[in-house]
Amino acid sequence: MDGTSLAPARAWRSLLQTSATVFSLGLTLLSLFLLTFDPYSSGLLRAKPIALLDENRRFSYPQVVRAHMFDSAVIGTSTIRLLKPDRLDAAFGAHTLNLGMNAATPWEQSKVADLFLRETPRPKLLIVGVDPHWCSPEATLPSRRLTPMAFPESFYDDDPWNDWGYLFNLRTVRMSWRLAMNYLRKKPKQIISLNGYDVFTPDEAKYDAARAHGHIVSEARFAVSDMNAPQERFDPKEFTFPALPWLEQMLARTPDSTTKFVLFPPAPSILLARPESRTGALLDACKAKVAEIGAAHGATVVDFRYPNPVTDDETNFWDSVHYRLPIADRITDALAAARATGQSDPGGFYRVLAAPGRRSEKPEG
Repeated sequence: MDGTSLAPARAWRSLLQTSATVFSLGLTLLSLFLLTFDPYSSGLLRAKPIALLDENRRFSYPQVVRAHMFDSAVIGTSTIRLLKPDRLDAAFGAHTLNLGMNAATPWEQSKVADLFLRETPRPKLLIVGVDPHWCSPEATLPSRRLTPMAFPESFYDDDPWNDWGYLFNLRTVRMSWRLAMNYLRKKPKQIISLNGYDVFTPDEAKYDAARAHGHIVSEARFAVSDMNAPQERFDPKEFTFPALPWLEQMLARTPDSTTKFVLFPPAPSILLARPESRTGALLDACKAKVAEIGAAHGATVVDFRYPNPVTDDETNFWDSVHYRLPIADRITDALAAARATGQSDPGGFYRVLAAPGRRSEKPEG
């Protein structure tokens, strides 16, 4: 075989070698970039975070919890995300991290709480928001544990090696770039304070009562379609709440020295099913069970989710789930008052279902 016939083979071999070298060099540089600007502190380095970068907070919270910068936490969904850590700190002498996550399932919340309590075994303040999903008989089914939003379960265990799978993907590259820009003082809009607080609702100055009413009424048609429908016979004793043991485990693991709250966030009254309906009876039974659990573990259980002067006024809400900023501040003030007095609000904004040193109460529908 002469040199002329070998030339194409040599050319292909050279091209493959060059391609492999370029690929290896590119992968090495990318790996160094991701390790240097690890947006989740998820690798072996686990550097101290400087900001929350990912809009899906399920990815960002573990790094903040492990940094031990906060001694208190708020656990729940978007219905508690507007509770201001600074206001809670002033009320309870704490340093609070708001760990609320959009549409978080009870299972996801329990994983967040488990990590926080492992890393912060003696918190000053723990607040858990209980949405109706906690009361669902189906809450613990595998199909109900996750949402369409990704949940990086490996971030919540103690093994750093199994986190690396999340480092090498386009999402992480995008977050790493945000972090690099932050170091260069070119802060992207997506950065969120390390205490987890940001105002995700629209500008209060642009509140449109008619638009909010439309959202509430539209969503109410689907959420409580059984409110005025004939009800089948049911026995409240048959209700089961399989997710509530997760709540009990949270409270049981928290020391007596911790100020503990469990709250039912407010919702527009139009969305609250009648007490005599199956849906209403289920929620009332769930509240009674939560009050029993709270009383057993020294927690103050505060109910905002019932017809009262705040929930009767639709202009206190943006939609069927989210209240406005002034209501968030009132909730914090209400928790402080409920803790101090152990009594329900004379003005009707909240009911104390359980308080330290007091027997739990049955909700009055």
